[in-house]
Amino acid sequence: MTNTIDTSRLARPSGIRTIALGDLEITYLPDGAGGLKPRGWFADSTAEDWAANPHHLDADGMLVASFGALLVAQGNRALLVDAGLGPLEAPGPPGDPVFGPLRGGALLDSLAEVGRSPSDIEAIAVTHLHPDHIGWAAKVDDDGRPVFDCPVVLGEQEWTERAPNEPYGPFQEQFDALEPRVRTVVPGEEVFPGVEAVASVGHTPGHLSYRITSGGHTLIVIGDAMHSPLQIGRPEWSAAPDSDPTEAVRSRRELIESLREPNTLGFGVHFADVVFGRVVDGEAGPVWQPLP
Repeated sequence: MTNTIDTSRLARPSGIRTIALGDLEITYLPDGAGGLKPRGWFADSTAEDWAANPHHLDADGMLVASFGALLVAQGNRALLVDAGLGPLEAPGPPGDPVFGPLRGGALLDSLAEVGRSPSDIEAIAVTHLHPDHIGWAAKVDDDGRPVFDCPVVLGEQEWTERAPNEPYGPFQEQFDALEPRVRTVVPGEEVFPGVEAVASVGHTPGHLSYRITSGGHTLIVIGDAMHSPLQIGRPEWSAAPDSDPTEAVRSRRELIESLREPNTLGFGVHFADVVFGRVVDGEAGPVWQPLP
């Protein structure tokens, strides 16, 4: 990390943040946040690693993970990438080695704050099927109607290999709510003008990232291939939920190389309050340079 930013951003959730990318307006919409126990989440990390990076931990010693969605707007057209955790709050199981408290539920308010409603969204492209990415996509109202009544786009392999009720997976009722609206894609397919699905498996069997291109500029949506900007310099750190750590490391290395390309930005949904940034060369290798 550079020392030119307010380091408090590294340990607090992000608010609404907007960037321009060519003729696209791209906005992070917060839904909530969670606390992750750093050495439980990243089992390959050491006490020395965190002692050297104290600004990444909050006052309770937690790694702060933002939860939310990315709004990609082109005039009147709008896509969401991921859909937050949904209206859920969990205190964190006592003694759990991985999770602290988690909370969601703010996405609709965030969407309204930027002048949009669920009916404006023509599709939701999800990176993978974990609950903090499909929360609002799977949410139905009291009459059984989807809150976002639009197609839900995801990787074909991710849907084929879905498994409910795993330790980090969604519940069967979430799959049931999604199924009528699911549209599967394979890497290389365009899901919205300028938005292409990119394979980044390892966190889950069919995890996708997304490459957004407009006006000669690129934004790479990392998804859960990485959970912390520290992984830019430590791609060997796998997260507790990674289904295939070897593949996850390979995907991270590939994404980092893509992020080093000219005119390329990145979006890390869980990167505290530094969700938008670029990869630059630091003294010891690549680092995440947050946008102001």
